[in-house]
Amino acid sequence: MNGLIALLGSGEYLPVMNEVDNYLLANCGANGRKPRVVCLPTAAGQEGDASVNRWLKMGVEHFTALGAEVQGLPVTDKVTANDVNHAEAVKEADLVYFSGGDPMYLYQTMKDSMVWQAAEKVWERGGVYAGCSAGAMILGREVPDFRMLGSRSNPVFGRVPAEFIIPHFDAIPIFFKPLVATARKRLHDGEMLIGIDENTAIIGRANEAWTVMGSAKAHIFTKNDSKSYAAGEKFTLGK
Repeated sequence: MNGLIALLGSGEYLPVMNEVDNYLLANCGANGRKPRVVCLPTAAGQEGDASVNRWLKMGVEHFTALGAEVQGLPVTDKVTANDVNHAEAVKEADLVYFSGGDPMYLYQTMKDSMVWQAAEKVWERGGVYAGCSAGAMILGREVPDFRMLGSRSNPVFGRVPAEFIIPHFDAIPIFFKPLVATARKRLHDGEMLIGIDENTAIIGRANEAWTVMGSAKAHIFTKNDSKSYAAGEKFTLGK
C-alpha cells in the first residue's frame, strides 16, 4: 500500500504545523519505534548556503522536538541528488520532507535521481511524502510558468491526480491572480486545480479521500466549478 501524501500551502517546520506533523509521524509506519525523518532543502538549492542551512536547521529542530529521529540532508543539485549515502539515508526514512523554494529547480534536480528513487521506495512501502510549496507543486501533473502568467506550463511528476497544485493560495498577490484564472481555463473536463492556503495541508492518498488540516482551507477548481474545504473536511480527487 502506498503511504500518505501531505501537501502544504506553507508553514513547514513551524509550530502552526505541529498537529499536521504529529499526525504524519503517527501514520508513517514506524510501528512503535522512533520515526525516522529526512528533511530535504533541495528546492532552495540555488539560494545559497545560508538559505539551505536555515532550512536544514529548522527541519531538524522541529522534528526532534516532536520526538523523531531526524537527518537534514544537503541535497542541493544533481551531484548531491545522486550521492549514494544521501540515497541510502532517504531509503531508511519513514517520512521524507521537501521544503519550499523553486518548483522547477526541485523537479529537474530530483528527476531520475537516486534520492528521488529512494523517496519513492519509502512511499511505496507505506512511508510518508510531505512537500511544502514547491515540494507540493511537483506532485501535480504540471507547474504553471509564472513568467507567462500560466499560459504555458511544464510537466512534473504527476503523482497526484490534479493538473496544478498552487500553494500560498490565500496570499497570492493581485498581479498573480490572472495566472490562476488562465491555468483554470486550460483545464479539460475531469481535470482539477488544487489551491492550498497558507499554514494549511491536505493529507491523503491518490485514489482515496483527502483531509484538510491546518488553519485555513483547500480549494478545488474544475473548468466550470469550484468548492472550498475547511479543516477537518474531506474530498476526493481524480477523474
